[in-house]
Amino acid sequence: MESMFQRRTTGSVVCPSCGSLVGVRDESCYSCGRANPGLWGFGPMLRHLGHDFGFVPMVMVSSAVLYLVSLLLSGNAIRMDGLMSLLAPSTPVLFLLGASGAIPVFGFGRWWTVLSAGWLHAGLLHIVFNMYYVRMFGPATAEVIGPARTVIIYTVAGVTGFALSSFAGMYLSWIPLPMLRGAGFTVGASAPIFGLLGALLHYSRNSSSLMKQQVLGFIIPFFVFGLIMPGVDNYAHAGGFAGGYMMSAFLNPMTRERGDHILVAVLCLVATALSIAVSILTGLKLFR
Repeated sequence: MESMFQRRTTGSVVCPSCGSLVGVRDESCYSCGRANPGLWGFGPMLRHLGHDFGFVPMVMVSSAVLYLVSLLLSGNAIRMDGLMSLLAPSTPVLFLLGASGAIPVFGFGRWWTVLSAGWLHAGLLHIVFNMYYVRMFGPATAEVIGPARTVIIYTVAGVTGFALSSFAGMYLSWIPLPMLRGAGFTVGASAPIFGLLGALLHYSRNSSSLMKQQVLGFIIPFFVFGLIMPGVDNYAHAGGFAGGYMMSAFLNPMTRERGDHILVAVLCLVATALSIAVSILTGLKLFR
C-alpha cells in the first residue's frame, strides 16, 4: 500500500493519453507520441487517486470545516436575522476567507475568489441544502463522467458562476429587478452544483433520455425557485450551469477518463486551496 503513493523510477506505467504500456523513463509514448508519459514517475499514484478521489466527502468535510471556522471568527457578529440567515457568519469574515462578488473582485482586485467562494456558506440552511445536493448529484456525476473530470467540472463551474455573478454585480446593478442585478458579495456551493447538473444534462443528451428527463426535473424548478426567492444568486447558478455543460462537452464524457484528467483535477484542488490561503493572507493586511 505504501509504494502506491511513492514515485516510480523503474518498470512500466500506463500512458495517460492512450492507455498503452510505456516505460516509466520513456521520453515519449510509442503509440501516441505523448511526451513524458510516465509523468515523472508519479503516474501510478495519480491513477490511484483517480479511482478514489473521495469527491463528495472532500467537498462536504471541507465546506463544513470552513463554515465552522467562519462562525468561530465571527464571534458576537454571527447573524440570526432570518430563516436563511440563521447562524450566518459576518460579511467581513466571509470576505477574509474568500467570498467573491463585485466588491471583492472589482473593488479590491481579489480575482482569485472565484475559486474559493464555492467552499464558503452564508448560513446553516445554506450549507445544509447545498451539501444535500452535493451528496445527491456528486456520486452520479462521478459515476458517469469520472471522478477526476467531476472535480474539474466542479471547479470550473464555480469559476464561471462567480465570475458571471461578479461581472453582473459590477455592471448590471442598475437593473430594477433584484434577482437580475448580480451580487456584491456571494458564496456557496450552488454554482458548482449547477455545474454538475449542466454536465449531467450534456451527458444525458447522448446516452439516456430518462436521465435527461430526471436532470431537467431538477434544473427547471431550481431556476424558477431562484427567480421568486429573494437573495438567490441567479447569475452564479446560470454561469455554473453553462460552465459545467461546456466543460463536459470539452472533456467528452463518452470516452474513458485519462491520466491527464487526474493531473488537472489535482491542480484544480491545489489552486482552490491556494486561493483560500491567499484570501486570508491578503485579507489580514486589509484588516490591520
